[in-house]
Amino acid sequence: MTEKQRRTAGPIPDQTGRVFVVTGANSGLGLATTRALARGGGRVVLAVRDESRGREAADGLAADGVDPGLLDVRRLDLADLDSVRAFADGIRTDHPRLDVLVNNAGLMAPPRTLSPQGHELQFAVNHLGHFALTGLLLDLLAAGRDPRVVTVSSINHRQGTLRFDDLTGERGYAPMAFYNQSKFANAVFGQELHRRLTAAGSPVRAVLAHPGYTATSLQTKDTSGLARLVFGRIGNPLLAQRPERGALPQLYAATDPSVESGEFIGPDGLGELRGAPARVRLSAAAADPGTGRRLWELSEKLTGVRPPGL
Repeated sequence: MTEKQRRTAGPIPDQTGRVFVVTGANSGLGLATTRALARGGGRVVLAVRDESRGREAADGLAADGVDPGLLDVRRLDLADLDSVRAFADGIRTDHPRLDVLVNNAGLMAPPRTLSPQGHELQFAVNHLGHFALTGLLLDLLAAGRDPRVVTVSSINHRQGTLRFDDLTGERGYAPMAFYNQSKFANAVFGQELHRRLTAAGSPVRAVLAHPGYTATSLQTKDTSGLARLVFGRIGNPLLAQRPERGALPQLYAATDPSVESGEFIGPDGLGELRGAPARVRLSAAAADPGTGRRLWELSEKLTGVRPPGL
């Protein structure tokens, strides 16, 4: 079997006995990821903003043949750092270890909105919430089996930059520009996490992934009118792949034995819009250590979370 055949051959490696947390697990990429992991024998915590929708998703998976005993629905509102802490406390109470955290949930191009702590909503959900969650669960991951943090970025990270002087968009807000900023922050965070884990001698691997162009509610649920039209009404039906295909890079990043810390996994097709999982290029700006240190230190300040040992 060639490497590409192994990457697209269907079932992932056996995950029996492993514990996963998947954010945004009730729909789209998160649901497809949860389905594959649980079918592989993994125990999955579905971290969802709306518990009723999370339970509906779990019921649907069970009706589709997934063992319901492997599914655990818990509330997590990544926009609210108090909710992130409460979720992490619950995981710590019930699990002595965690094997993989999949930072999957995202928000795309809404009208300008602030989080409960006063941060621009996309930056809060896509980056700060995941930064805090990772830091609060890092010691559980260090005790895991082949532990990994998989952070889902986007090809849009290559168009992003960090507006350190106006992160809330008070002086100027454009929905897609701030989405690109948040995905750039994901990429910068994933690479800086890799550097720090490596320097600390941690067994945890930090891996980045992106789904290419995938049809999910991300493009239609909370987006502004123009983004909803371009991506949801036009792009999704014509160009986008299904979530089961879009989830392959993050599943590969989470489970394949050959994946190394610091790698970026995305589709291997034209423009990285679709295809089989492959190692893809991280932008030079996202890989810059100075930017990584600056974002990390700012994230610690804004969240009050200092990942242990890093």
